[in-house]
Amino acid sequence: MAVSMTSSWGSIGGGNVEAVAIERARAQLAAGLAAPELVSCELSGRVSPAFGAQCCGGKVTLLLDPLRPPPAVAIFGVGHIGLELARILGRLDLDLHLIDTRPEMLISERLAVLAGAAASVHLHRVTILPESIVAELPAGAHVLVMTHDHEEDLALCDAALRRADLGSIGLIGSSAKWARFRKRLAHEAGHDAAAIARIKTPIGLPEITGKDPATIAVSVAADLLITLEREGGPT
Repeated sequence: MAVSMTSSWGSIGGGNVEAVAIERARAQLAAGLAAPELVSCELSGRVSPAFGAQCCGGKVTLLLDPLRPPPAVAIFGVGHIGLELARILGRLDLDLHLIDTRPEMLISERLAVLAGAAASVHLHRVTILPESIVAELPAGAHVLVMTHDHEEDLALCDAALRRADLGSIGLIGSSAKWARFRKRLAHEAGHDAAAIARIKTPIGLPEITGKDPATIAVSVAADLLITLEREGGPT
């Protein structure tokens, strides 16, 4: 039987056992628990059932196993590096969000390299305010900011910091760019030092120093995979 916070599908026979299973499963979901749990129910008049008596005898042990949705990754900016990164991440069981304000970046001919991707690819074609997409991302989504416009990048960093429930936030760019962003995020946007520290820049593994788009994409993907594995995501 599958159980969500509002519905259930299938059955394990009804009665007290099923009601206990649904109640406990929803408690697991509400608490965000990830580990499986065994729950025993005695079918006897000697115990006080929570949801009506069952006297057929014996004991039932239930395995409650939370099913986590695949991790979500949002790439803001699908230029040379963004597209290479999408090609790599597209091979994984992910919800992959691709966002760009330039229509030509998301045309079907350019994205043909993602055909047959294992990831569920979501395209967001926006002409203004790409930061509005940040509000639509699922909780826990990992955000990678790499647009063609530094003002877009700054607005996206600000929007991401205003969501405490997001995963990692990565920003591509130089140390000089980050120094300007850090100052503006603090003085203009009002973020404190602890919030600003949520943004990782530069992104990628420092041991990989190549500057061509494919090398940078591999480095960023490897760094992200380390984060996902720590969370129990795809390997």
